[in-house]
Amino acid sequence: MANTIQAIRGMNDILPGVTPRWQFIEGVFRQLMQAYGYNEIRLPIVEKTELFKRSIGEVTDIVEKEMYTFDDRNGDSLTLRPEGTAGCVRACIENGMLHNQTQRLWYVGPMFRHERPQKGRYRQFHQLGVEVFGFEGPDIDAELIMLSARLLKELGLSELVRLEINSLGIAEERQAHRQQLVAYLEQHIEQLDEDSRRRLQSNPLRILDTKNPAMQTLVEQAPRLFDFLGEESRAHFQGVCDYLDSVGIAYQVNHRLVRGLDYYSKTVFEWVTEHLGAQGTVCAGGRFDALIEHLGSKPAPAAGFAVGIERIVALLEERTDIPDVLPHAYLLVAGDSAQRQGLALAEGLRQRIPGLRLQVNCGGGSFKSQMKRADKSGARLALILGEEEVQQQTIGIKDLRTDQPQQAVPQQGIDSILRALIAEAEPAV
Repeated sequence: MANTIQAIRGMNDILPGVTPRWQFIEGVFRQLMQAYGYNEIRLPIVEKTELFKRSIGEVTDIVEKEMYTFDDRNGDSLTLRPEGTAGCVRACIENGMLHNQTQRLWYVGPMFRHERPQKGRYRQFHQLGVEVFGFEGPDIDAELIMLSARLLKELGLSELVRLEINSLGIAEERQAHRQQLVAYLEQHIEQLDEDSRRRLQSNPLRILDTKNPAMQTLVEQAPRLFDFLGEESRAHFQGVCDYLDSVGIAYQVNHRLVRGLDYYSKTVFEWVTEHLGAQGTVCAGGRFDALIEHLGSKPAPAAGFAVGIERIVALLEERTDIPDVLPHAYLLVAGDSAQRQGLALAEGLRQRIPGLRLQVNCGGGSFKSQMKRADKSGARLALILGEEEVQQQTIGIKDLRTDQPQQAVPQQGIDSILRALIAEAEPAV
């Protein structure tokens, strides 16, 4: 017998027992996007490799080690997207959406990075992304943070996360800090691990974000980027803090928060948790004003954030109040006449009753086996259509979740019963 083919390591099936949590997250997110006036954009999962090299940075771990890159039949180098921002910026530039315009956009979908799979870190993972363009002030930074805070609140996760914020200033300020930082680290090079020594000249700011316990004292005493910020950058950051204070969003200023991508500037933020082990960041983002010009367009201010869906799903594992999407009713059909009429009856009910979830027995089976399927489906009611019901133009109704006896009702009366069931199960807000 041939060996069965299994999924690629780190690229997981999302099975029906789990998908209700995904639908819950995505549903809350979509409603919030509408409430805040954001518009959906749908993007390719494959882009030219050069897009990520120019946006993320060639000396980042993502570009150096983690991208899924291949040559297509034309010899072009293509890459499965490792993150969503670069593709969103590319789409906006290509479609003329940025010049003298503002945009509030969102997207959802899979991303790909070739890294060691572990809880909260996968080779195919999924993100909710939000990007805004054309807004210069700290108000939009604050709105993004408020939006992310409301998302986590409506998901019931506020008590499990905390907000950390920082400012990376502008390029000139980071360059002045970089010189001091490199000089400081070179004085203590014997204390740097292999990864930090590799980053010392290429991306020294990332050393401040090291998780190596042996280096914590060293990085705590390193020159702080915040001390190199000019008046404008400090005022922008203070503006963000003032907005957050005005709505009561608690935060911690973390001067070591730098983010892992080269394109960030000014405001950066992360929502982190202690409940997922090493992969504690569930939402992160910030400002990337220089990226649009870097990708060949006229300069335009920009900011955004991304939420890791797998990590949110993991935080929701303990919640038991997320309902499965189950049928309201299950239609049993017994006999040739009933089988011929069953599907038509079901289509008529779905047509007349918006929101009805009705599953029809297919594939035959005894009455007993069909009742077992009805019960297993999770439906509240079993609708029974046999030869007798066809002749009398009735339908049997059995409540699968109580001991009430089965009853027969005229077929034209079933609509009101099902509407009442839907209203009971899903009362209007």
